Amino acid sequence: MSKVYNVAVLVGSLRKASINRKLAEALAQLAPPSLKLQIVEIGDLPLYNEDIDAGSPPAAYSAFRDQLKAADAVLFVTPEYNRSVPGALKNAIDVGSRPYGQSAFGSKPGAVLSASPGAIGGFGANHHLRQSLVFLDIPVLQQPEAYLGGAGNFFDDGGKLNDGIKGFLQKFIDAYAAWVEQHAKG
Repeated sequence: MSKVYNVAVLVGSLRKASINRKLAEALAQLAPPSLKLQIVEIGDLPLYNEDIDAGSPPAAYSAFRDQLKAADAVLFVTPEYNRSVPGALKNAIDVGSRPYGQSAFGSKPGAVLSASPGAIGGFGANHHLRQSLVFLDIPVLQQPEAYLGGAGNFFDDGGKLNDGIKGFLQKFIDAYAAWVEQHAKG
C-alpha cells in the first residue's frame, strides 16, 4: 500500500461560499488516493502578536499550529486583494511560522493556486505569497502555474464544477501529488 500524504489546505478567502473555497473542495475531490486534503480554517486566528504568544499562546494559535505540524504538505488556494494575499492568510502564515525557529511549515512541500473573477487570476497574490514561502523553506511546485482568471464562471448554479476548468485542476493536483511524493519528509 502506498503512503497517503495529509495536506493542510489554507484558503485565503474567509467567505464560506467563496470561489477559492469551492476550488479547494474540488481539488480534494480530484486528488489521487495518495493525497488527503483537509481545509485548515484561518478565520478565528487572533492577529499575530508576540506579546500574547509568549508563555501560554491562545488556544487558536496552538490548534492551528498542531494541524500544520500534523500535515505532510501544504496547499494555498487564495484570491488576490490589492495585488497581494488577503490579510487573514498573511496572519495565518505569521501564526504558523512563530515562535521564531519553531515554524510549523518547516520544509513541507507546497503549491499555490490563485483564482479571481478578474482576468489575471490573482497573479500578484500568487507571486507575493511565493516570496513568503521561500523564507518559510517550503519547496513550492513550479509547474503548472495556477493563476485562474474568470473564476466566477467555474461553477454552475448548483455548485458543480464546469468541465472547462476540471481538466486543468486535475493536471494541477496530479502534478502536486508527484511533487509531494518527491519532497515530503518521512
